[in-house]
Amino acid sequence: MLSGFTLVRNAVKLDFPIVPAIRSVLEVCDEVVVNVGKSEDETRDLVASVNDPRVRILDTEWDFTKKNIMLSIETQRAMDACRGSWGIYIQADEVLHERGARILKDKVAEWDADGRVEGLLVKYLHFYGGFERIATSRRWYRREVRCVRLGKGIRPYQGAQGFRVGPEYRKIHARVTDAEMFHYGWARPAKAIKQKLEIAQTIYPWGRERLAKEQARDHLEWIPLLRDFTGTHPAAAREWIAARAHDPERVIGPVRFKPEHIRFYFSDWIERLTGARVFEFRNYELI
Repeated sequence: MLSGFTLVRNAVKLDFPIVPAIRSVLEVCDEVVVNVGKSEDETRDLVASVNDPRVRILDTEWDFTKKNIMLSIETQRAMDACRGSWGIYIQADEVLHERGARILKDKVAEWDADGRVEGLLVKYLHFYGGFERIATSRRWYRREVRCVRLGKGIRPYQGAQGFRVGPEYRKIHARVTDAEMFHYGWARPAKAIKQKLEIAQTIYPWGRERLAKEQARDHLEWIPLLRDFTGTHPAAAREWIAARAHDPERVIGPVRFKPEHIRFYFSDWIERLTGARVFEFRNYELI
């Protein structure tokens, strides 16, 4: 049995593609557990609108005093409710491409008997300022674990971007796949991005000053190594994207080159030449 799991709160207010996210993993999952935090909008009704018997909703109330650890706690709650031996994890602003969903299902079947494999990696496409460009510098993670064995001491780590193993929080042992995850958090309408930045100041108080500055801008800051996207979006997300394709307030500011950007261009040159991303942070160990 292959499970899917996710968590969401205020999906309407923050304009998360939670329905496309759920549908993208339903492509291959026997169940999808959705931890729905008590919201200020119609998030629960939105999740229920998927109208699939494989979707199970957990009604919860999140403790924001836990800061970013709260996300790990609530992700763990969804993991613990899964009944499968493997689970595909998807965040509320991510959509798994249908090709990737099939890849993950096939790789779970192929590597299930190999106990060394604890997780599977997906490739990331980070959309920025709309749905036609992606952020590619090394500030944006290029891979992350999004499929894990369940019930083996594997747990979400800190802000639940990745996973660790056991009480010592050892890095998870993972293998690379060609599955692609589409991250739309920075492609949403400008209003939704600003509201998410406001909430982030509570979850990440150490970054409050920086987040407040970003929220106060009338544009997204220009970043180096933005590239045009020439592929196809996941089928599950196309209707959601079409409804948000035009937003006159979602703009990227003028090019402002900083000396610190040199290292991003140098790293990109090395990666294009060798395939290696130098000094890359990894939540995992490749096997």
